[in-house]
Amino acid sequence: MATNRLPFYLLSISAFALSACNGTGATDTETFVLYRNSVTNQNMRIHVATFDAADGEAYNKENCDQAQELFQAQPGVATKFWCEKGTFRR
Repeated sequence: MATNRLPFYLLSISAFALSACNGTGATDTETFVLYRNSVTNQNMRIHVATFDAADGEAYNKENCDQAQELFQAQPGVATKFWCEKGTFRR
């Protein structure tokens, strides 16, 4: 069972590392943020990662959507992941 969770942990660490990086020049209109809710509070918005590469809106959206799909597809995940256009907001 522990080996099944390994990709989730690696993805979590990767997303955390990406979110800790400073932006690389994307504007607010080109930036996407990956959020998740909480098992105990479905209305909670928890920041997972920011996608703000200088490669533009389509690139950032595609990467955010891909990360969302990977997180959501993990077995046993009870939280919801989603992307929003713009910078992080509570």
